Amino acid sequence: MTLFLSQLINGLHVGIIYALIALGYTMVYGIVKLINFAHGDIIMIGAYTAVITLSTLGWSAPVALLAAIALCVLFGITIERIAYKPLRSSPRISSLITAIGVSMLLQNLALLIFGAASKPFPTVLNVPPLRFSGIQISFVTVLTIVVSVLLMALLQGFVKTSRAGKAMRAASEDYKTAQLMGINVNTTITLTFAIGCALAGIGSFLYCMAYPAVSPTMGSLPGLKAFIAAVLGGIGIIPGAMLGGVVMGIAESLTKAYISTQMSDAVVYGILIIVLLVKPTGLLGKITREKV
Repeated sequence: MTLFLSQLINGLHVGIIYALIALGYTMVYGIVKLINFAHGDIIMIGAYTAVITLSTLGWSAPVALLAAIALCVLFGITIERIAYKPLRSSPRISSLITAIGVSMLLQNLALLIFGAASKPFPTVLNVPPLRFSGIQISFVTVLTIVVSVLLMALLQGFVKTSRAGKAMRAASEDYKTAQLMGINVNTTITLTFAIGCALAGIGSFLYCMAYPAVSPTMGSLPGLKAFIAAVLGGIGIIPGAMLGGVVMGIAESLTKAYISTQMSDAVVYGILIIVLLVKPTGLLGKITREKV
């Protein structure tokens, strides 16, 4: 039972990071129907920013975190304006290919600048682990869960109650009609990218605290799994991204503990296939009919 609870907590830890990253995918897709495959590489940018500011410049952890968030937001807005905005009226396949190209460009630029070798992420917290009924929980795990849940709750409240959030929801329904109703769709889309990239910057910092190694391709696997989490929960739905990330993290952790570490990805993808066969719109997705 102790092993099961420990693995459950570990799965919740990694799953909540997947959920935090998946929010960027689901928010962008909800408005512009774009799968931003470069989102995982925004995580890599945040991680390298944190390493440079912490190790080279000697900044404190909070300042390094703010720098990582700022640079991720800057890159996200720049990519949206230069690469995606001109293709809004083009077929979706054009935007998809562009997103893949941007991802490869960012990875190769990082490879040229920083090299292929991984860089260690410095330790920013030296807090002893917490113990509850024989279960040892690292402080990083507790911090990650608390911060991520708080951010998700704030984001949900922002989308539901704020004027900008209502504009996002209107644009997600039909951005052409929203534009006719006086909503500045370009500003709304830019804000959506900025929020998603800010969450990716925070997620990169939390991810590196748990897995302290930074490389040019480090964002590929977490980004892919976060995308799968968004699809699993129902892409375009914020609570669905949260649920999908938690389900994926727990399934991955329990598979590594009780079946095989080599089978963890296969089991996660198998769960995704089964869910999509039963409910193609994801766990929280709803079937919509379009009048023609």
